[in-house]
Amino acid sequence: MEIISKVSRGSKMDQVYLPRNRFGFDIGSYVVVKPIKPRKVVEKPYFYNVKNIEPIKIGIMKEIIQIIDENCDGYENIIFTGSFLDKGFCFNDIDLILISENKLNIKSIENVVESKLGVNVHIILLDSKTLMRGLSTDPLYQMMLSKCISKKRFIYKIKHKLNYKILDLHLLKSKTLIDNFDILNGNEKYYLTRNLIGIFLYLKKKKINKKLVDTEIKSVFHVDVNKIKQNILDKNIFLKRYRKLYKKTFDGIMKFVKNDTK
Repeated sequence: MEIISKVSRGSKMDQVYLPRNRFGFDIGSYVVVKPIKPRKVVEKPYFYNVKNIEPIKIGIMKEIIQIIDENCDGYENIIFTGSFLDKGFCFNDIDLILISENKLNIKSIENVVESKLGVNVHIILLDSKTLMRGLSTDPLYQMMLSKCISKKRFIYKIKHKLNYKILDLHLLKSKTLIDNFDILNGNEKYYLTRNLIGIFLYLKKKKINKKLVDTEIKSVFHVDVNKIKQNILDKNIFLKRYRKLYKKTFDGIMKFVKNDTK
């Protein structure tokens, strides 16, 4: 038998009252008095440009948050992003950003998640300052956080800054598609194309988000993004348009460099 009762203040000793009409706990019997655990407040995640998501994914995110809570101290926020938030289950791993000022053993957390849940998770550890700087200067950061789910609410105001070194580095990555078109799969081609378009739009001082980038891909290459992901492309036509945009984007970065050095 178990009875939940409240500790009351007495004149000489504090006490716990028990109802007389009860089964068990006879007069003179010994009992153990111990505090009950307070109910844990369930925090509702915050959705940013995510209209619908499968309940099973919500469950996975809650379990990942619980694992991080059990293995990390002093973090500020957890932000889920990437293809995991897209409709369906066409994702290879779960991308999340862990905001913390402390150094954490990310690999250990990833291993615990994989062991307990059987899913691969890719954790990016950032402090708040690095995140804000990235959002101001890096189109990939903007694209990542344009669609996300976070444990806690986050609000950020960024000032658009052009950093040609970062942009040039990202652009060089997209050159891989030109050099290795035949050996890349559809998802890799989409990622590199999205990267190129993101930089191109960023140079035009556009606020980058996934929907805008996908729309621009369709406009520039005259092909749906799903065709790219499925690797159903006319190589000659696609590469011709890709090279043209790559050169235009590269020239845009170089123009910024020349203006910056004057």
